[in-house]
Amino acid sequence: MSNAPFVTVDVFTRERFAGNPLAVFPDARVIDEAVLQKIAAEFGYSEITFVLPPENPANDARVRIFTPTVELGFAGHPNVGTAYVLGQQQTLFGKPVGDTLRFEEKAGLVEVALNRENGTVTGATIRAPQPLDIRAEVAPDIIARCATLTAADILTTNHAPLQVSVGLPFPIAELTSLAALAAARPNLDAFRAAEDVHGRTDGGFSLFLYVRDAANPGHLRARMFAPLDDIPEDPATGSASAALAAFLVETSAAPDGDHAITITQGVEMGRRSEIALSVTKENGKAVAVRISGDCVPVIAGTIAC
Repeated sequence: MSNAPFVTVDVFTRERFAGNPLAVFPDARVIDEAVLQKIAAEFGYSEITFVLPPENPANDARVRIFTPTVELGFAGHPNVGTAYVLGQQQTLFGKPVGDTLRFEEKAGLVEVALNRENGTVTGATIRAPQPLDIRAEVAPDIIARCATLTAADILTTNHAPLQVSVGLPFPIAELTSLAALAAARPNLDAFRAAEDVHGRTDGGFSLFLYVRDAANPGHLRARMFAPLDDIPEDPATGSASAALAAFLVETSAAPDGDHAITITQGVEMGRRSEIALSVTKENGKAVAVRISGDCVPVIAGTIAC
């Protein structure tokens, strides 16, 4: 029997036991593919990652991302956290670890830049693998039922609730107040009914709710629920944040150029997370979005496999 080392980190924070926890297996070659999903279920984190040699030697690694129930094509905090862990190493599958990494993933190639302070890796910045994809609208009453809110809590004057993606689709909805955001609770039966209407995506129908800061339009507060994927609430969701930021920039009157948005998530869970986003707008379109965050190590160990 072999042992596979792993590291856990808290992502989108510099404080242990805040942010979003992630387990990373920096070299998963000794792990039987048949047990990857079982390991993810055993950890119970919103996601864990398994790092493998790249299929194309021009890239640095192949990264597989699992929730407790399904493999994902892309996700934000797993990429940031995985890059942070690999950035602590001198080499990766025989190649020196530089300031940039290229990860092969199901959704496409993910480009990563390591963030350093005084030579020490503190986090990472990733580029979402796909351009903004605006999908079907979601009825406000479906949003309200899923979040155990009333229709009056759903703000539709800026945009209707709808599904957006930069690699992983999420229904997004704006709420009227922080009080409504704090009151939200996932209703499992309503999520199942919503999935019957809108179909299943990776991990099942989920919901990303947000409120704008009236004093600072570039700052948002958010919560994410994915009970169909055994994630009642996620403390930080980089892929949803990136899709929301890209949508808001593209549909706004903002001029072409780079636009910064910060999303705070996980406050109601006691795991405050700060997600920094940069959206590049060209010819009125959000052509690129980058997700940046800090990380802090928590646990190191091995698993028998």
